[in-house]
Amino acid sequence: MNVLEINTVTKRFGNLVAVRDVSLTVAKGELCAIIGPNGAGKTTFFNLISGYFPPTSGKIMFDGQDITRLSTHERVSRGMARTFQITEIFPELTVFENIRIAAEVAGGYRLRPWISRAEASKIHDNVETTLKLVALEAKADRLVGELAHGDQRAAEIAMALALKPHLLLLDEPTAGMGDQETYQITQLVRRLHRNDQYSIVLIEHDMRVVFNLADRICVLDQGRMLAQGTPQQIAANESVQAAYLGNAA
Repeated sequence: MNVLEINTVTKRFGNLVAVRDVSLTVAKGELCAIIGPNGAGKTTFFNLISGYFPPTSGKIMFDGQDITRLSTHERVSRGMARTFQITEIFPELTVFENIRIAAEVAGGYRLRPWISRAEASKIHDNVETTLKLVALEAKADRLVGELAHGDQRAAEIAMALALKPHLLLLDEPTAGMGDQETYQITQLVRRLHRNDQYSIVLIEHDMRVVFNLADRICVLDQGRMLAQGTPQQIAANESVQAAYLGNAA
């Protein structure tokens, strides 16, 4: 079963075609990495998936339903969650409070003036479970703004997980990190994928991360899908090497 199906999607900005006739399917439980040189259309493509703007043409299916014209918050309510290249957190709040905000949204309680004791307990349980998923239980009461960058990224991923997503979209999860933090986030994503069976699509610039994590790699170049395949197939693809990987693979 496919959790995501993208059929010949195109996005134009005036005379600029940022994404041209791109198709992609993501199976339930699969981790798909999207790579490509700067200006390849990766962020635009992610924005189309998550609903930040609609495609000029083409169709996007999620869990078997057409979501092409749905807004971002409607996609979130259906089970799609996204992180960003620039970490999106509330630095003045604790880790627990950041995750609780997302848990309240997931439970439909965010705009309500009060919630019952049973509802509050349910939210608390969601937060506690999510903290364990990202191994931040010991830092639950720390202000997020005081944490190391890697822990801040883990907290942002936790906020996405608290939304109970069917599909997790990770935009450059290791951006700006040193080797140790990159390793920690890579291990977190690996656990979410292999142990917890999350369906994940990620954009990533670090080829070590991509080739260690992905079931399948999709390569964009100048807004087009250049190649798709296993890490071994992509590493051996001469067109990909010429466009992006060089001799690194």
